[in-house]
Amino acid sequence: MITRSDFRPAWWLPGAHLQTLYPTLFRRRAHPRLRRERLELADGDFIDLDWTNANGGPIVLVLHGLEGSLASHYTGGILGALTTRGYHAALMYFRGCSGEPNRLARGYHSGDTTDLQAVHDHIRRRHPATPLAVIGYSLGGNVLLKWLGEQGPAARLTTAVAVSVPFELDSAARRLEQGLSRLYQRHLLGKLRRTVKLKASVQPPPVPLETLPRLTTFRQFDDAVTAPLHGFTGVDDYYRRSSSRQYLDRIAVPTLILQAQDDPFLPASALPVNADLNAAVMLELSPRGGHVGFVAGRTPFAADYWLEARICRHLQEYFTGPAASREISQAAD
Repeated sequence: MITRSDFRPAWWLPGAHLQTLYPTLFRRRAHPRLRRERLELADGDFIDLDWTNANGGPIVLVLHGLEGSLASHYTGGILGALTTRGYHAALMYFRGCSGEPNRLARGYHSGDTTDLQAVHDHIRRRHPATPLAVIGYSLGGNVLLKWLGEQGPAARLTTAVAVSVPFELDSAARRLEQGLSRLYQRHLLGKLRRTVKLKASVQPPPVPLETLPRLTTFRQFDDAVTAPLHGFTGVDDYYRRSSSRQYLDRIAVPTLILQAQDDPFLPASALPVNADLNAAVMLELSPRGGHVGFVAGRTPFAADYWLEARICRHLQEYFTGPAASREISQAAD
């Protein structure tokens, strides 16, 4: 079901780019005390998790976006909000994003759900009866929705939330080649190229390092680097198989998607329609909000990061409602 959001953008951030850039550039970075856990994977690589202090409450796993980390403006914000509300939260770093290069030549990508599955299973072995939710931002949202569709009823979650999702990867890549959105493409590709160079001393990249500066669009980079590293025949194969829109009607877990129609990372034509969704999925659309922006508030000195309150309101509804009771009962059986 598609519904209209109650988000009202700050009057002093009237456009999509201002909504997107303001928290990235000006939000103060703060997060609760965290404990690092390393999860060894079956293929010889590892995943790092940063956990808040355990307090006996429900567990919430957070997935960051492309080249994201604890330094991303939204990660510290949501971890702090979750902690304040009594939840036990963890930030899952995609391979190579936790401050240390991963061991294998491969990294992560927008459709890679195997590591999320490994973390899900790890948490469930340790906490089989505790209510569990997952929040995914941008690339992490695409990974989350694809995984939920793949798993269907087997996903042992109470609920899920996805924010600013690139539902159609080809459409998103082409949107980032247009207008001011090229600034985001340039910034993110710069981070990806640095990651490739950093790993070159451990694992040789699929292309010579001297060719990296010539990969100036996501389609070029993903065709030359991402696709061959992860077993795709090319960029079109990667985008086709990894886009989450095609998985939405298979989701069985109650899922909230928060999306702005003016997201500069995705054209409005790529947004899901009601025919893409089923009863488990609610797509909450806002005409404004940018990409992982959604900044409200009367003045820049009193910015209100609406996303965190909206996400926590949704979690509270499911953690204290019938769904949580059913999950605990099923785990006990």
